[in-house]
Amino acid sequence: MSRPQLALNLFWRTFALLALLLVGAVLAWQQTFKALEAEPRAMEAAQQLAGLVNLSRSALANADAIGRVAVISSLSSSETVQVRVAELHDRWLAYEDDPFSRRLAAELRGRLGPDTVVARRVNGESGLWVRFGIERDAFWLQTSPAPLTITTASANWWWIGIALIATVLGSATIARLINQPLRELADAAGRIREGEYDSRLDESTLTSEIREVNMGFNRMARELAKMEEDRTVMLAGISHDLRTPLARLRLEVEMSVSDELARQYMVQDIDQLDAIINKFMDYARPSELQLQPLPLAELVEREAQAFRDPTQLRISTQLNSHLRVWADETELGRVLLNIFENARRYGHAPDEAAWVEVTAETSGGWVVLRLRDHGPGVPPDKLARLTTPFFRGDAARTAATGAGLGLAIVDKSIQRIGGQLEMANAEGGGFVTTIRLQKAS
Repeated sequence: MSRPQLALNLFWRTFALLALLLVGAVLAWQQTFKALEAEPRAMEAAQQLAGLVNLSRSALANADAIGRVAVISSLSSSETVQVRVAELHDRWLAYEDDPFSRRLAAELRGRLGPDTVVARRVNGESGLWVRFGIERDAFWLQTSPAPLTITTASANWWWIGIALIATVLGSATIARLINQPLRELADAAGRIREGEYDSRLDESTLTSEIREVNMGFNRMARELAKMEEDRTVMLAGISHDLRTPLARLRLEVEMSVSDELARQYMVQDIDQLDAIINKFMDYARPSELQLQPLPLAELVEREAQAFRDPTQLRISTQLNSHLRVWADETELGRVLLNIFENARRYGHAPDEAAWVEVTAETSGGWVVLRLRDHGPGVPPDKLARLTTPFFRGDAARTAATGAGLGLAIVDKSIQRIGGQLEMANAEGGGFVTTIRLQKAS
């Protein structure tokens, strides 16, 4: 049976949605901080810068030519603020390149005058440059642009990183707590599917919705257990009540019918009825599972020996003697028995013996067992229904000599031992059954 290549389970979907929500909240918080705190701080720094420019302007305006040189020299000795004389050939790059920087430039012009020039680079030298005039002279005041830049400092990046990590871990924890009851429900449902009707869920959980679901599931499990018990008792009674008259009928046929050929046909019919009863019992009352490492080649050979007959069925095996699988011996033997029986009846051309090839290979943690016959195959539109109980396809493969349960038993047994089953027409003719079993060391 095919499986989706990519499946996103509920845990990862919940985790992804929570993570996206919380990461978005962290980023929104950072932008909110930027708008509500960082920008006002930068505007305050702009006001302080305007005050510094006004102070420098006042100092230069009240000094004569020699005094201005001394003031400029004194200011230029500072590491953070320098004042230079503006020249006509100065080349500068405007400071405004985004909405925030335009607000800062407008704030400075509002305090210093409309002729104020705010630049981010003058003559190839970066910084925050403010040009102001005193009478006929013009001057540049240079300072660092850091106070007027809205950035996230490295220390803040550390905090944001910590917040994102906490978001991921918190999302994983919350998703696990939310999905844990659903995981327990899925596991319990899987155990019920495998026949463990005593599975129960916690009915004392604090979450009311989960508690109601668990209580409903437990009621369902109890009803299924009771139905299974009643069915087992009923089947045992039916089996006993049918087999007793069949045995008596066979004895009477063998003693009272004089025609040898008629007696053989009657005995065959009675044997067929007995075999059909066995099929019903196999399908409706599976045995208890005991998964253990089993030698695959030995088990296949044992089941094949009961069918090898040159006139009816030839079986060739190519199996590694050291290959072992996790399975229940009874269930896997039942699978092989039904496949060989199906091939013996339908997997051959008219008036020819059936031929089955058995091969196996490893694929990761699986053992892939293939059983191919060389019969007429199955119509493509019937393949999907082969494991349906009592389904019969074309007359070539489903003559009315069986109960229609063989492949249904195969499918059910493979599911019980944790394997996978695939059936298809083989290239070049015939029918191939592929069984994936868990590899044992």
